[in-house]
Amino acid sequence: MSLKPEFHTFGCKVNTYDTGLLQTRLEDFDSLSQPVHILNTCAVTAEATKEAIRKIRKIKRNSPESKVVVTGCAAQVDGAQLDQLAEADLIVANSHKGQIKKILNDFFNGENEQKVFRANIFKEAELGLGGGIEEAHTRAFLKIQDGCNSFCSYCIIPYTRGKSRSLAAPEMIKRVNELYSKGIREVVITGIHLGDYLDEESSGGPYDLEDLLESLLHETSMPRFRVSSLEPLELSDRLIELYKDERLCPHFHMSIQSAEDQVLKDMKRNYLAKDVEGVLNKIQKNLPGAFVGMDVIVGFPTETQASFEETLKRLQSLDWTRIHVFPYSERPGTRAAELMSESVPVAERKERSKILRTLSTERFSMKALDEVGKTKKCLALQSKKSENSRGFSRDGWNIQLNSNLNILGREVQVKILGFDQSESSRMEGVHYGELV
Repeated sequence: MSLKPEFHTFGCKVNTYDTGLLQTRLEDFDSLSQPVHILNTCAVTAEATKEAIRKIRKIKRNSPESKVVVTGCAAQVDGAQLDQLAEADLIVANSHKGQIKKILNDFFNGENEQKVFRANIFKEAELGLGGGIEEAHTRAFLKIQDGCNSFCSYCIIPYTRGKSRSLAAPEMIKRVNELYSKGIREVVITGIHLGDYLDEESSGGPYDLEDLLESLLHETSMPRFRVSSLEPLELSDRLIELYKDERLCPHFHMSIQSAEDQVLKDMKRNYLAKDVEGVLNKIQKNLPGAFVGMDVIVGFPTETQASFEETLKRLQSLDWTRIHVFPYSERPGTRAAELMSESVPVAERKERSKILRTLSTERFSMKALDEVGKTKKCLALQSKKSENSRGFSRDGWNIQLNSNLNILGREVQVKILGFDQSESSRMEGVHYGELV
C-alpha cells in the first residue's frame, strides 16, 4: 500500500505558499509502505524551532514507523539542534528544497544514506511557481519575491531565505490567469520583503511592486487581490492610488515593530516613529474604513519603560484595527542576541505584551461592532465550524453565514447582523450575517 506524504506547515504565509509548491512537486510521489511527514518549519524565533522539534518527537512517539522529513527555515539555520535529532530522518534545508523530490526518491530507494542536505543560502536562486492554493481552492497565495537584504538586528530571516530575489512579472501575470481558470477568486500577494520586489530583466520593465500590481489589475480577470505585508515607507502615494480599484482589497498588514525612534534605530529599521504616524494617517485619509493590522515587538533589549510608553501612547492616538503583539525572543544568530548586553526581564516583556494586547482587543472589538448593519461583498469559503459557508470580506472580516446554499467560491452580498463578543471570537473577529 502506497501512502502520500502528510505536510505540516509552521510560520508565515510564504511557508504556506511553499508547502503548496512542495505538494505540487510531490503529487506523484509515494512513500512505499511507510507514512511520511514533511515539516515545513519556521525559525523566526527560537521558540518556533522548539515547536517544530516537539512536533517531530510527537510524530515519532505516536507513529515510530513514520519517516520524518524536516525542511524550511529551521532546517537551514538550526542544524545544531536538528541534525543530531534521532527522530528526524531527513533534513532538507531551504537551499535544497527545490531538489526534495529527488532526495526523497533516492532515500526511499536506498540510493543515498545522507541525512542532511544544506548549502550556502545566499547562493540560492530558485523561487518556484505553483504553490499556495488553499481555502477549498477559492483563494491562493502568490509568492512574488523571496529573501531579504535588510538584516534587521532581531531577525534571522536573511540567513534562512538568502538574498532578495523576485519572480518575473510576466510569469506572475500568467500564473494569476491560470489560477483564475482553476476557480481561484482571490490572490494574496506575498513575499519575505514585498517592498524589495524588482524585476529588471523582463521586457516592458523594469517592474517594481506598483508596476506589478498595476499589470495584474489590467491584464487579469482576478476579482480580488490582497497584499500581505508592507513597511511604512513602502505604502507610496502611487500604491494608494491603485487602491481606488476595488479589486485591490483595502486590507493592510503593516510591519512596524515599534513606534519609538531609538528602538527603531536599534532594530536597524529604515524609518522613524513619524513615518509610522504618517502611513496610518495616509490610510485613514485615503481609504477610510480599511482594515489595518500591525506587527509590534515588545521588550526589545533597548526598549525602556519610557520608550514602551511612547509606543503605547502613539498607537492609542492613531487609527488602526488590530495589533499582532510579539514579545521579544532572543534569537541565536541575530545581531541583537549577540551584540546587545541590555535585556528586558521576561516578566516585564509579558506585562508590556498584556497591556498592548488589551489595547488591541478593545480597539478590534470597537471596530468590529462598527461593522454591524453594513452590507459587504464577501467571498464564500468553507466554514471550519459548521456546514454553513463563511464569508470573507474585501476589507478582511470573517462572517459566519446563516446559509448552507452552494455558494462556495462565489462573491456574494452579505449583511452583517452581529458580532460574537465571546473572548475567543473577539480574537478571531467572527461576525455573523445573512445573504442579501
